[in-house]
Amino acid sequence: MFKKILFIMFVLSSILYLIFRNKIYNDKVLLFGSSLPKTGIMKAWGNSVNHGTNAYFKYVNENNILTKNKKIKLVDYDDKYEPELTYDNIKKLIYKDKIFALYGFVGTPTVKYIFPLLENTNIPFIAAFTGADFLRNTSKPNIVNFRSSYKEELYKIVSYLKNKKNISKFAIFYQNDDYGKEGYVSLVKTLNKQSLKLIAQGTYKRNTLSITHAFAEIKNAKPEAIILVGAYKANALFIKKAKQNKNLKNAIFSILSFGDANEMVKELNYNTSNVLFSQVVPSYNNNKIKVVQEYQRLMSKYYPNESLGFISLESFLVAKTIVNALNNIDGNITRENFLEKIKTLSSTQLNGIHTTYKNTQLLNKVYLFEYKNNDFKEIY
Repeated sequence: MFKKILFIMFVLSSILYLIFRNKIYNDKVLLFGSSLPKTGIMKAWGNSVNHGTNAYFKYVNENNILTKNKKIKLVDYDDKYEPELTYDNIKKLIYKDKIFALYGFVGTPTVKYIFPLLENTNIPFIAAFTGADFLRNTSKPNIVNFRSSYKEELYKIVSYLKNKKNISKFAIFYQNDDYGKEGYVSLVKTLNKQSLKLIAQGTYKRNTLSITHAFAEIKNAKPEAIILVGAYKANALFIKKAKQNKNLKNAIFSILSFGDANEMVKELNYNTSNVLFSQVVPSYNNNKIKVVQEYQRLMSKYYPNESLGFISLESFLVAKTIVNALNNIDGNITRENFLEKIKTLSSTQLNGIHTTYKNTQLLNKVYLFEYKNNDFKEIY
């Protein structure tokens, strides 16, 4: 069945490439299409992407900032963080909505499922919310990542724990799918490079909170640090359980950016001692950075009842980058011209956050935070 789906994807993508190659987009509204979790266990992720993106898009449309008097719109469908629904959604976005570009898809397993389709089209696929290697080890010109990779995040985490905390005993709790496996493989490679080894591992099923078996696999090894490569509810449940266990209560728990630090803090009831958060953007409360000030101001204007956070900030920065690239196009707006411009933007285009297109991604920095005194404090 899966091979049949792959064949259908290949045929469809080949047709799409021929139809849309070098098409000039004269429509008044440029549509960017996304598939993300708007309901289910990961809905906070989807909501944050929507709010951060639309805070900037609404501002752009109200102030006629986009080139050639055009407007920009996000069309997003709910996939509940399930790959099969992502595939259904991408077909709607391409055939029904006739989007200009695909943007902001959430998750490694969802993106990997549709990857064969992406590889064989010229449709821009911008800023997926995953740090997976397969999106970076590609020569396909239509794939542009924004965030740093999981490999970079894990290297930063391990370096900090080894060099600053003198930790040598590592374990991993991870989601049993492409996301978790990406984290697992990257962690093992990172540990090997630093002459360290993984002493325990445990997995759980995506979109569940079934962590009992994983917990049992890890607790008896008595790790000093546990890397959590899961969704925020499962991660939080594991940490709460671990803090009640004599073997794990003093361990340091390290969360990748996809773990959603803001939701994690809530799920932990703000009991965040010994919890380390990796992020691909600076703090959303850092008033020294001009673009963060802009984010705060526009979120307050368009979504006054929504909390600020790392994910909505990242989405805001991507939305601004997209508009900057479109406004740099000389002549006709085509997908090819857009892709060229987004890869060659000035490193200062985000007013305080450095961007350079390298290894298929625009951001190449990782930040480590602790949550203390009601705020995230950068520590490394």
